[in-house]
Amino acid sequence: MTEQQDKNIKEQQETQKKPDESQGILIEGHIKIFDPETEEVFVDKRNAIHYENFSEALAKSIANRTEGYIEEMHFGNGGTSVDATGVITYLTSNNSGSNAALYNETYYKSINDLSAANSDTTRNKLEVRHTSGNVYSDIVCTCLLDYGEPAGQSAFDNTTTFTDSYVFDELALYGYSDTGAGLGKLLTHVIFHPVQKSLNRLIQIDYTVRVQSLTNFVES
Repeated sequence: MTEQQDKNIKEQQETQKKPDESQGILIEGHIKIFDPETEEVFVDKRNAIHYENFSEALAKSIANRTEGYIEEMHFGNGGTSVDATGVITYLTSNNSGSNAALYNETYYKSINDLSAANSDTTRNKLEVRHTSGNVYSDIVCTCLLDYGEPAGQSAFDNTTTFTDSYVFDELALYGYSDTGAGLGKLLTHVIFHPVQKSLNRLIQIDYTVRVQSLTNFVES
């Protein structure tokens, strides 16, 4: 065998061993918080993805495990601080560490329309949207906070106390856990200016997570 033939064989073997690294996956999120009756929009922005927890959730979902899939939307009031002059200071999103959580969680509810914990699957649900030929799919997570929820909220949206339990300024999607409700892992986290939930109004959250395949992806 000549030196050139030996080189060609080694190159062929290396080509067979090397996986296709020209592809990658990008995960993006966008959140819209609004009043479905008046159509007033309170928040319209992108969110942070917790890539460690989300990658684990994707792997578990594809492997048909009993945990990992999106189960709940969690709400909190620890993402900002407001001084006496009304200036808002925003904390950074918690998107690292497997035990990441909201800064101060005050409420959560199931949005998985296949879950027994979801009491209103028409208005709290998950939808997968895909158009044939596209290299991305959207998970549309819809959550409605009805007039009477959460229990214990103020009658009107005129509070001056931004530390009230139901003046929300952070929100996250959480995965399902076999250990119990509310105990899954944080998958996304978004911080925004304070929005009060009160008895006199509905609040709807449309949370879209896009999972996209990237062509010609080059690993950094």
